[in-house]
Amino acid sequence: MIDIKSLNKSEIEAFLLSKGEQKFRAGQIYEWLWKKGAKSFDDMSNLSKQMRTILAENFTLNIPSIDTKLVSTDKTIKIAFSLFDDTLVEGVIIPSSDRTTACLSSQVGCALQCSFCATGTLGYKRNLTAAEIYDQTFILNQLSIETFGYGLSNIVMMGMGEPLQNYKNVMDAIAKITSTDGMGMSPQRLTLSTAGLAPQIKQLADDGFKCNLAVSLHSADEAVRNKLMLINTAHPLDSLRDAISYFAKKTGSRVTMEYLILNDINDSVDDAQKLAVFCRAFPSKINIIEYNQTDNSPFKTTSPERLKKFVSFLESKNMIVNIRASKGKDIDAACGQLVNKRK
Repeated sequence: MIDIKSLNKSEIEAFLLSKGEQKFRAGQIYEWLWKKGAKSFDDMSNLSKQMRTILAENFTLNIPSIDTKLVSTDKTIKIAFSLFDDTLVEGVIIPSSDRTTACLSSQVGCALQCSFCATGTLGYKRNLTAAEIYDQTFILNQLSIETFGYGLSNIVMMGMGEPLQNYKNVMDAIAKITSTDGMGMSPQRLTLSTAGLAPQIKQLADDGFKCNLAVSLHSADEAVRNKLMLINTAHPLDSLRDAISYFAKKTGSRVTMEYLILNDINDSVDDAQKLAVFCRAFPSKINIIEYNQTDNSPFKTTSPERLKKFVSFLESKNMIVNIRASKGKDIDAACGQLVNKRK
């Protein structure tokens, strides 16, 4: 049996007609699936018991469940979701004074093996379905309401996996999250983060992508980025810069460049100069991310002095620079730490 969430409304209507049922019931079913977050067919209380039985006999409803919940001293919440095939992915709620941001996963594990990221040590298992990505968002939104008194303000696709390697399912999930049939969130409240798959970045532009784009750059030096990110050997800096320029020009948007600053690796003034030159090709802002230690990692957090010189140089070149404080480090919920320690 297939997951009923893989069907669109027309396909559910066709199924109902084949069973002699009225097709307007498809709207009720669709609302239970996407707006009300039904966890089973029995939850669909305005359907007859007979119809609920028919649905259960023909479809599954593979809703992720909360396997583990950890709460940081800074109130960040990390959830390990158990999926229908007993695999795990992690999602995070990051609170601030008056809003919460959810960090979502797009794959079970990751194939990119970036040298600084713990998730890459898991290897790649499979892509998440559009429904699994959506359900992460729905569950985290409910948890935000229960814990903080309000729903998610922002969503970032920055968890496990490379979103652009799961292009169709990620786009389908985003379409549902922003649809009135789903959560109805504004596309401007969503950010997709990629390690830099140049062809797919251009495809986003051609497909009229309306959400925000962030690119994990981490170095504008070819040799350094090759060592940090294996993906750079397939999509080197020239092709990446061209793709980002194409995206920015076609969408009219400012692209966020994510820069994980590492002690004595990419934190010199010369590194800052190369970054500034790279970013001249398109409207951008730069998020400086402090390194979060993971087990057996050779990398270290840069010193405050080197960080200050790095940022000062960029600001002297009129670059927009933010230093992003990490949260949830004590529960391994910060950037680069999602690794499912309970495998």
